Amino acid sequence: MSSLQDFSAVPVVDISGLRLGTPREASAVADRLGRAAREVGFMYVAGHGVEPALFERLLTVTKEFFALSHEEKMRNYIGLSRNHRGYVPEGEEVFAGGTPDRKEAFDLSAELPADDPDFRAGNPLLGPNQWPDSPDFRTAVTAWYDTVAALGRTLFRGFAIALGEPADAFEPHLTKPPSQLRLIHYPYDADAADRPGIGAHTDYECFTLLRPTAPGLEVLNGAGRWIDAPPVGDTFVVNIGDMLELWSNGEFTATTHRVRKVAEERWSFPLFCSLDYATPVRPLPRFVTAARPARPGLVAGEHLFAQTAQTFGYLRRRIAAGEVRLPDGSLALSSFGHSETGS
Repeated sequence: MSSLQDFSAVPVVDISGLRLGTPREASAVADRLGRAAREVGFMYVAGHGVEPALFERLLTVTKEFFALSHEEKMRNYIGLSRNHRGYVPEGEEVFAGGTPDRKEAFDLSAELPADDPDFRAGNPLLGPNQWPDSPDFRTAVTAWYDTVAALGRTLFRGFAIALGEPADAFEPHLTKPPSQLRLIHYPYDADAADRPGIGAHTDYECFTLLRPTAPGLEVLNGAGRWIDAPPVGDTFVVNIGDMLELWSNGEFTATTHRVRKVAEERWSFPLFCSLDYATPVRPLPRFVTAARPARPGLVAGEHLFAQTAQTFGYLRRRIAAGEVRLPDGSLALSSFGHSETGS
């Protein structure tokens, strides 16, 4: 049973001690990460060590890309890729509520060569990226990806300690993870009070590292109330995803969230930190009791692809045409998290 509380604010956790401190200081940070993961499922992370100039360059090239014409952006349409990389036009994604999202995005992951054996074997999430014809874009985005992915590895250590595992428990499962970076543009919306920017959902991976430029994010608390989570200083928003909820058998919570009230143009940069594609994810024995039986396990990459394929229009069309098949045992959308009734 989840320990998600009727919270009214998202806590701030300084991770300096995890990055630079003694084992005792790292353990203290892990305790705070664990408390936030159990009680809220969201937190702001300070003391991350990411240089502000990296974000400024990322923001500049992202704005330049989204200022291009629709026709120019569609040259890198995600539906042209074999491994889910590229431009996502407005309305491409539909979450469990059935409402097309009011945003556009550019999706990418770790750059792998075209002769990567997994890509050549047809893995749907690994391989090379599609890149616009802009060296500055590729340089700035790659620098951000590499830096924030390294920060994600630091947080993997903290969450491992918080779960009572060795600090390096996740390392064997982080050799080639399909951790996705999204560059998201939410346009100004004059009817913002009535139109969602992105539908209510949980994130499919272990956790997300998010850097937004404006308010709009809302988090669903244990009582079924939506709580604002605006940007806070030089912090990242971090939220627990499906895989850590399962790993902990519900001890950590993949909290439902959405983007609404986009009353100003908003840019958002989530990195979804995942495990290697073939990683089996199942509850740790210490979190399995008679009162809390083990939830069914899953394969990390299969879960990620199945949820993605049910969300994106181009993949749903490929499924309908028989070109793509969902992995056996795939869960429906919104199988994690909780609803507005507080369940």
